[in-house]
Amino acid sequence: MVKTPKTFRYFKKITKSVYKRIKLFVKHRLGWLGVPIIIPYHGYGNSKQLLVSGYVTEDKGMAKPDERHTRWENLLAMIKRYSSDEIPGARVEVRVDGERQEVITGDTGLFKISFDSVSLTPTKNSEWIPYVATLHSGITGEEREVSTRGEILIPGADTEFGIVSDVDDTILISHATQTIRKLRLMLWRNSRTRKPFPGVAAFYRALHVGQDGKRSNPFFYVSSSEWNLYDLLKDFCIYNGFPKGVFLLRELHVSIFKFWKSGGGDHQHKYRKIKRLFETYPGMRFILIGDNGQHDPEIYSQIASEYPDRIRAIYIRVVRRKSRESRLTDILNQMDQLNVPMILAEDTVEAARHAIKNNLIAADSEAGIALDAQEDLKDEN
Repeated sequence: MVKTPKTFRYFKKITKSVYKRIKLFVKHRLGWLGVPIIIPYHGYGNSKQLLVSGYVTEDKGMAKPDERHTRWENLLAMIKRYSSDEIPGARVEVRVDGERQEVITGDTGLFKISFDSVSLTPTKNSEWIPYVATLHSGITGEEREVSTRGEILIPGADTEFGIVSDVDDTILISHATQTIRKLRLMLWRNSRTRKPFPGVAAFYRALHVGQDGKRSNPFFYVSSSEWNLYDLLKDFCIYNGFPKGVFLLRELHVSIFKFWKSGGGDHQHKYRKIKRLFETYPGMRFILIGDNGQHDPEIYSQIASEYPDRIRAIYIRVVRRKSRESRLTDILNQMDQLNVPMILAEDTVEAARHAIKNNLIAADSEAGIALDAQEDLKDEN
């Protein structure tokens, strides 16, 4: 396979950037620009550093998801997610805990800010602290400012471990490796009609409160899905009772003509985001949860080789029974040598039993997880 020269790729990137900014300027001058909005993502941090990100775009006019929506209504919503115009070059001010910073959105409309001089008093329980993002730009076409509120997760002193979870085919049935089935789910269903894997929400709730049921262990949902799907994934988790957490997704490089590639491509961004979590919380141990449909075992084993003493367990859902068995055998042997438990689980109850045995969740939580799994199976059937 012939690789595209770096010079050409750089030129292509610059050309796209110039085109986006010219298009935005023309739409603004002609009065065609939609109402700009800020979509605040959940941030995370510790008592000394806060990481905040968000997205500036034209208002998509998205209808709230409903179980009664038709396939065509869901299709329209997906088209809107990938076709509305992001707004590059917008000046955004973020204020949190008495501190303020300004940032300019990139070509994809995203902004990222790191507050490195905060001084928060550690608390026993994990907490969500508010931040305010304000769009300061003549791009609004009005004198008024566009503001919105977001939240930042600060894990508490009672944290036993953090949980890093994949999304597609780990908590959300996606058929990520089967293009036709994947497209049907993406186009014809919404956050209220997409299905979770049986029992996984109850298992995650048990992990969230820990063995004694009194903890507030933080959740981080790391996925190769793009930020375009943030609203769908966030509402899916709320609707199905998953613990509130931070989403770490991919940047918006997928257009309406390539949305079917969502969740694919290079997965190394997941490694980089997980590594950042380990660096942000140097005293925290983690549980990593994924599936064997794509590259979770490789990514998690790479993390484990760097931080073997900080991994409580790795749970891999088996969604493809004959998927690269020799590869998995090698990884399991590597983890065994590092004394890192990696469990290939056929279902959620199997993973829960291991977690109970290793004092990660309460012993009496198994019955509830099993019941939840049975209810989910009925819904699926």
